[in-house]
Amino acid sequence: MAPTPHVKGTVPFGEHRTWYRVTGRTGAGRPALVVVHGGPGSTHDYLLPLARLADDGWPVVHYDQLGNGGSTHLPGKDTGFWTVELFEAELANLIRELGIGDDYVLFGQSWGGPLCARHAMTGPPGLRGLVIANAPASYPIWLTEMARLRAALPPDVQRTLLRHEAAGTYDSDEYHAAMRVFYDRHVCRLTPWPRDFLSSFMEIYNDPTVYYAMNGPTEFHVIGSLKDWSIVGELHRISTPTLLISGRYDEATPAVVQPYHDEIPGARWEIFEESSHLPHLEEPERFFAVLTEFLKSL
Repeated sequence: MAPTPHVKGTVPFGEHRTWYRVTGRTGAGRPALVVVHGGPGSTHDYLLPLARLADDGWPVVHYDQLGNGGSTHLPGKDTGFWTVELFEAELANLIRELGIGDDYVLFGQSWGGPLCARHAMTGPPGLRGLVIANAPASYPIWLTEMARLRAALPPDVQRTLLRHEAAGTYDSDEYHAAMRVFYDRHVCRLTPWPRDFLSSFMEIYNDPTVYYAMNGPTEFHVIGSLKDWSIVGELHRISTPTLLISGRYDEATPAVVQPYHDEIPGARWEIFEESSHLPHLEEPERFFAVLTEFLKSL
């Protein structure tokens, strides 16, 4: 169970509200760690274990991105509303509203990774470090790797996926069961799935507005606004000390993560041999050792 937050609430973001929680006290010595969740369309819940870093002096900020969790839901917005720029602006606004812009570290997981990378490209003077975990830098590369991983699934699972995709019945129990085979291999290899991960998973299911608009109906079908999105050509602009994290069985395969390592000067890459997409849950002891070492190095 995550430590009790010292403060939680919402901050204004235009006409809307961004929900946040802070564990530990900001401005007390060490930089705040801002945790940016994946999706797009997930919530902070599955990343709550990072709050334990507050016990060692790093205040930890979690938040739910607009359209999700405790932040303003906007199911009536058309797909054109949900842009990368919107979420970049929300992250910058949160940092400003919480008054931590002079001393902070970003931790971006999955979709949160390229979002944090884009923020780092602006050269914020108070950004001390950047952690990009299990994240794509190019959705065209992501799609190529998804196809490769899918092709390795059992033939009966592939037939079930194809049958329901042809019929458009993505919400059927049979399709979900077939997708679960992929998830158990490449997203979370723990049995049963941890409660916090289930919470985030169900949040997407309950309000898929953002996920459908930016991603699409499944991990295999990125047909939303991110379909052709890539930041590979911009990564050289990042000068912040950077740690890359991925799992050996990760849906964010080495080919997906490689551009960050190639293009960000001095980026360090740690691969977790017993993990897929969630090393902080699958190998927590090593994960926190690696992350703490990086934070101390800053």
